[in-house]
Amino acid sequence: MLVVTRSSRLSSLLAVLALPLSASLSAQTQEQPRADITVVGAPETEAPAVPEMTPGPEVKGVITARSGNRMQVTTAEGTNTVVAINEATRIKAASGLFGGGHGNLTASALLNGLPVTVKTMQAGGGLVASQISFRNNDLKTATMIRNGTAQGFAEQTAATEALRGRMGDIDNYNIKSTTNVYFATGRADLSPQARAELCSTASAAEGINNAQMLVVGYTDSTGSDEVNQRLSERRAGSVINYLQQACHWKPYRMLTPTGMAEADPLASNDTTEGKAQNRRVSVNILVSKGLDGL
Repeated sequence: MLVVTRSSRLSSLLAVLALPLSASLSAQTQEQPRADITVVGAPETEAPAVPEMTPGPEVKGVITARSGNRMQVTTAEGTNTVVAINEATRIKAASGLFGGGHGNLTASALLNGLPVTVKTMQAGGGLVASQISFRNNDLKTATMIRNGTAQGFAEQTAATEALRGRMGDIDNYNIKSTTNVYFATGRADLSPQARAELCSTASAAEGINNAQMLVVGYTDSTGSDEVNQRLSERRAGSVINYLQQACHWKPYRMLTPTGMAEADPLASNDTTEGKAQNRRVSVNILVSKGLDGL
């Protein structure tokens, strides 16, 4: 006689790693055994063993997607890694001179656009985060971006088009020069070359009467529209902060910055070289036509 037993509860780790059943399987119903049928010789099955966890790789990058208890982290090289989160995952924000911080945060702090370092364990062919850490300032920035874009991408698109319209006012200015600084895929941090070029641009602008700067961030076509919009704004913000803090450019001489995502590419996004040219921030030195020559 076949004896049907109920397996013990699986651990929470298996619940995280288990893939959802396909629609066809979930639609099936299990037939109840008929009372007049005896099954002879059917072996009993044991409950599946919990997969043993082993140390996995450390993943550094930016959170580019969240779905339930999983998140996608995109590295500087553009590699996407999906990592599961469970109740044992420690989430901490580092702050202070020596990186001290607090580690009692919840998964709600893991916002899209947040740069993270993830220590992982490997089990059942997937990765589980044992610790997720990030800088407190990066969390503040990601929160501000999230709050500023919570209205959804449809409204973001309208706002971007409005910014494009405002940039039509550039006809009221003479463009004296444009400097482009470039970025790695998915990154908003400045290279040493970019830092040198920005301060050189600021020094040149100081010698131009009534000069102002217009900073515009761009991306290549990699990633979703929503991610690229935020990334272009982060890149513009990095440039503005460096111009003002390190190159001593006065904030009142800065026009409103903007992020334009993958709009107005310099080159084709169909090639690696073209994408590299499009991952940029343009720093434009402008003088109002009414003041030019005074």
